[in-house]
Amino acid sequence: MTERDTLEIGLLQAELKWREPGANRDHLQGLLDGAGGHLDVAILPETFTTGFLGDPGETEGMDGETVAWMKTMAADYECVLAGSAVIGTPEGRFNRFLWVEPDGGLVFYDKRHLFAFAGEHKRYRAGNDRVVLQYRGWRVMPQICYDLRFPVWCRSRSDYDLCIFVANWPSPRVDAWSTLLKARSIENQCYVAGVNRVGVDGKGNRYPGQSVLHDAVGAELARLDDQEGVARAEISLAQLRATRSELPFLADADAFELNG
Repeated sequence: MTERDTLEIGLLQAELKWREPGANRDHLQGLLDGAGGHLDVAILPETFTTGFLGDPGETEGMDGETVAWMKTMAADYECVLAGSAVIGTPEGRFNRFLWVEPDGGLVFYDKRHLFAFAGEHKRYRAGNDRVVLQYRGWRVMPQICYDLRFPVWCRSRSDYDLCIFVANWPSPRVDAWSTLLKARSIENQCYVAGVNRVGVDGKGNRYPGQSVLHDAVGAELARLDDQEGVARAEISLAQLRATRSELPFLADADAFELNG
C-alpha cells in the first residue's frame, strides 16, 4: 500500500439510539454523507450500534451486520472506518475496536480496561493484547474509553504515530476526558484523536461530546462541542517527525514491562 504523508481525519460525534443497531448505522451513514469531502479515516464512538452496555442478550459476531456494514461503508467512501462494537465470540463477548480499510482489511483491538464502576467487567471479557496497526506508512494504536485513564498501557514505546480513543464518556467526568487526551498527546509526542458521543442513553446517562484531535505538542487541530457533527483536520507524518526531532523527549523515557 502506498505510503501517505498526510491523512484527513474525521471525528463523527453522534447521538446514539439505545439498542437500535440498524438505526444507528443509518444515522452514522448520514453523518458520513455530510462530512464535507473525502476522509482518509472516519472515527465513530464506542459501542456505536447500541450505546454503552446497551447490547441485547444475543450479540452479533464478526460475521454479523455491523462488520458487513463497516466493510461496505469503507469501500463505498474509500476511507478507513473505525469504532467499537460489542462482538460475541466462542470465548465470550468483547468491547471490540474495529478498524476496517477500503480494501476490506480488518484489524481489531479488544478493550483492556473494563469499566467495573458500571459493571462492564461482569458482561464482557477484557482483551490482553496491545495493538499497533500499520496503515499507509502510519503506525496507529487503537484504544477504548476507560483505557485513557491508564498511562502505562497507553505509553509510547516509540512505536506509534496516532492514538485513537473512542468513548461513551459521561458528562460528570468530561474534564478528565479533555485533560487526559491532551496529556496523552504531549507525553507520547503523537497525534491523539478522541471521539465521544452526545445525548442521553437508556439508563439516563448524559454524554457531552467534546471530541478532539490533538497534535504532538497538545495543540487542538479539531474540536466539537456538545452537539452532533463531524470535525475534520489533516495530520502530517513529516510534521510529527520534525517535532520529535526538534524535541527528542521520547529518547529519555524509562524502560518498563507490563505484567498481567
